[in-house]
Amino acid sequence: MHDSESDTFHPMNKHEEFCESLKKIGIDAEAKPLDTDEIEKENYYSKNFTHSPTMVTNHGIVKLKGSNIDAVQIIQKG
Repeated sequence: MHDSESDTFHPMNKHEEFCESLKKIGIDAEAKPLDTDEIEKENYYSKNFTHSPTMVTNHGIVKLKGSNIDAVQIIQKG
């Protein structure tokens, strides 16, 4: 027996998953390649405060079209 689903698996990054979720609710969004935007090259948090995380992971940028919000950066702290 054969399944109707394809055997091909396409791995997705966090920002691509977020982009697909936005498209499902009707928001036109585009996932940008990792480390291509100037926003990603800046520090996320100040390390001078005790509650600031010591490590932050960049998960990418999603550009929104037709919105007052230009870009959403997805980061993970901890």
